[in-house]
Amino acid sequence: MSSTRKTSKVSARSSAADRIGPIVRILRKTYPDATCALRHRNALELLMATILSAQCTDNRVNIVTRELFKKYRKAADYANANIRELEQAVRSTGFYRNKAKSLKGAARVIVERHGGRVPKTMEELVLLPGVARKTANVVLGTWFEISEGVVVDTHVHRISRRLKLTRQEDPRKIEPDLMKLLPRKEWINFSHRIIWHGRRICSARRAKCEECTLADHCPSAGHVV
Repeated sequence: MSSTRKTSKVSARSSAADRIGPIVRILRKTYPDATCALRHRNALELLMATILSAQCTDNRVNIVTRELFKKYRKAADYANANIRELEQAVRSTGFYRNKAKSLKGAARVIVERHGGRVPKTMEELVLLPGVARKTANVVLGTWFEISEGVVVDTHVHRISRRLKLTRQEDPRKIEPDLMKLLPRKEWINFSHRIIWHGRRICSARRAKCEECTLADHCPSAGHVV
């Protein structure tokens, strides 16, 4: 371990509720422009990109959607697509058969039940094939600016546990813990900023505690390899 690595200064009695205010303020100052890394121009593109991002990097998704979005511009294009051609178009994102099926299925429902427009409620979004709560939160928060929950991706999962904001392992249980701690107005940006922090500082392979602006409020500072 580096001799310059910061170690935790958090009091043993310090609760997540005590620390969440400073954590939110520091993230806001450190990453004022944080936003979704998936390139999109409308709600449909964001929905499709988010479906493709499951177990795939955002960079890879952006490479794939660069051509995908040229060919498939409306929900009807996906709904009427040849499934084999769609599979090949998204093949490099992994699990391409299931993903192509989800793209086509979600688009069909959007055309048949929503007039070709991506719905803007959690209840309607999670009824689309391939769309669970995390994907719905991404679309609602990033495009529609509707705070229905907190996106818990791999970065938010890892860092919220390192910060001891939750003790849960299941993302479905981590989300309500974060929703209780955070002011509703921070639900959307908190995820964006934590994701940026995870990519730059608090990675899965190595946490750069010596560079971390959150170290003074992190019980794990100096103890993460």
